[in-house]
Amino acid sequence: MAEETVNLSEDHSVYKTLLESTKAIPWKIDWNTMQFAYIGPQIEELLGWTQESWISVEDWATRMHPEDQGWVVDFCVSQSRCGLDHEADYRALHKEGHYVWIRDVVHVVRDEQGQVDALIGFMFDISDRKKTENELAALQKKLEEYSFKDGLTGVANRRMFDSAMQENWGHAVRNRHPLSVILLDIDNFKQYNDLHGHLRGDECLKRVGALLESAAKRPRDFVARFGGEEFVIILPETDSESAMKVAERCRSLLHQEQIPHGGSDTGPMVTVSVGVGTLTPTRDDNIHEFLSLVDERLYEAKNRGRNRVVAA
Repeated sequence: MAEETVNLSEDHSVYKTLLESTKAIPWKIDWNTMQFAYIGPQIEELLGWTQESWISVEDWATRMHPEDQGWVVDFCVSQSRCGLDHEADYRALHKEGHYVWIRDVVHVVRDEQGQVDALIGFMFDISDRKKTENELAALQKKLEEYSFKDGLTGVANRRMFDSAMQENWGHAVRNRHPLSVILLDIDNFKQYNDLHGHLRGDECLKRVGALLESAAKRPRDFVARFGGEEFVIILPETDSESAMKVAERCRSLLHQEQIPHGGSDTGPMVTVSVGVGTLTPTRDDNIHEFLSLVDERLYEAKNRGRNRVVAA
């Protein structure tokens, strides 16, 4: 019997040594008292708080980021009451004031009557994993932005225009609101590139894109590069008179910018030809036919001498 007691003591010592030599931090909470029966000494290295300072679940809860505290505590308590093993990721407060990402893996221990007796678990430092996840999320966001933005001008690209046009068209049909589209083309842009070079041409496109965004001021107004030297503006809930005002504002702002051309038959400065279309669409109307009509007005503006606005 004595030998068996010694062996059990040795086994306990071995298990304790193994637990306390891992990076995972073991712990145990008595369910009835909500007191820590044990927490591994590794906790001090990870969070700065001494092993002895972890007395109750109150210490665990208060040493948690305020944004995580409410839902984590509610979740862990509800799962434990139901006798369900669970895990939770949260930011734990370091004694020096910063936060460390923790994953708590919890096992619910029941007594012979099936009632919750204790909680045992492991805390894992997942800071590096969370940092990597955040970096990947930021990268994904950037990639999504790049996939919908024109890489040169920074305005939306054709792909994003197609999506926005479909959305605004559907909204206009459902609510019987007018929808206006402005299509703009930089006059004699090939000659500009031939005269000034493609780098200056790229800079011209950037300046025009920025001007158009300042002309379309409302939050839902949408500016995109349609392709080449063409730009497009979607004006939701906008009648033809208001759309004409925006189109003329675009020309006026470009005139004020005074970008020298030198190879244009419309004058010494860069100008644009503009087509404008307005429609209160119904389910019988066709979005592509409408855009084709606006495109025809743009080319009519060019055929009539450029540097002008023609409305459908």
